[in-house]
Amino acid sequence: MHENLRLLELFIDSLVAEKGASANTVAAYRTDLLQFFDFCDCVATDIEPEDVAAFIQDLSIKGIEKSSISRKISALRDFGRFLFTEKIISDNPFVFIDKPKKEATLPKFLTRDDVAKMISAAQSIDNLSHQRTAVMLKLMYACGLRVSELVSLPLNCINSKRGQIIVKGKGSKERTIPIADSALQSVLVWLKQRSYTLGKKESRFLFPSLRSLSGHLTRDTFYKNVKNLAVLAGIPPQKVSPHVLRHSFATHLLDSNVDLRSVQAMLGHKDISTTQIYTHIISPQLIEDVMKKHPLNQ
Repeated sequence: MHENLRLLELFIDSLVAEKGASANTVAAYRTDLLQFFDFCDCVATDIEPEDVAAFIQDLSIKGIEKSSISRKISALRDFGRFLFTEKIISDNPFVFIDKPKKEATLPKFLTRDDVAKMISAAQSIDNLSHQRTAVMLKLMYACGLRVSELVSLPLNCINSKRGQIIVKGKGSKERTIPIADSALQSVLVWLKQRSYTLGKKESRFLFPSLRSLSGHLTRDTFYKNVKNLAVLAGIPPQKVSPHVLRHSFATHLLDSNVDLRSVQAMLGHKDISTTQIYTHIISPQLIEDVMKKHPLNQ
């Protein structure tokens, strides 16, 4: 197993150096490959296609979700490609794995009213934690940020004169997103308050944290804050998550006839087909318009 760990670390190093893999991707790939090594109990150079097939079958029997199995297969494929490219193996046993077909699922989203209720609930409580959460909610909903992008925003990401934010997304790719004026003003107010979270210390992050090893508010903390806020706003917490806010951003923009390519650019999607899933959502506003304006309803 020592040799497997050595090869795993070489693979991880190549992911970071050549593909700019994020910390989350690295952690997921490491977990998936360690799980596979534990299952097959053999040296990576001795792995056979049958070992891989047995591992995938075992995951299915255990009822692991198809999306999780697909991610593990991606990790195995990339690992096999690395071993083959580096001439560590002469035959790639991972190359013939088929991913399970995904079940078509539409993203969940909140109504405009739900979002407004959550922001209002956060702003109604006069303490620094809730005020910060309100700013983060506004910023996420205004710009469609991933939660990992939101919590790690640097202090210099805001261009207040142009009303824009510069975001570093997957693969360290930067994109510029316009900010709604209400969200921008909230950020500017927060900039005057954030020093109270630091004491005499300095931080390069927009949402710093003295407790976290990363130096900024963690994804888990923001996730918990959002769930608690949903309860305060009278919204079932199971309906709400940071990613649902991102979905809401995309859905509401497309519902307002914003160009699909523009939404793609703001979300940071590499492929427009990823963005197109939002076009299949029938929003409450569209249903209301059809009920009011369809000739058969006149």
